Amino acid sequence: MSEITPDLVRHLGVLARIQLSEEEISRLTGQLDAIVDNIAKVSEVATPDVPATSHPIPLQNVARPDEVGDMLTPEQTLQNAPDAADGRFRVTAILGEEQ
Repeated sequence: MSEITPDLVRHLGVLARIQLSEEEISRLTGQLDAIVDNIAKVSEVATPDVPATSHPIPLQNVARPDEVGDMLTPEQTLQNAPDAADGRFRVTAILGEEQ
């Protein structure tokens, strides 16, 4: 027996303030019913001894450790900058700030 009826879809449309045509109501009734059926099938398989997961494999942080290495000098850093002043990048002011 179908849980989703056209009247329920109409009601959900009213609650969501979405104007639905009869064609959309008919189409959504079938689609929503299929979704509810699929959720019921998953619920049958999901048992308390199976932990809920968001990913099929465990995730872990794979960042490398921080190590001090060769660094650029301020001159090397700014050598290709379109505009620089006082050892800094010079950029256009934003949000009405003065330059």
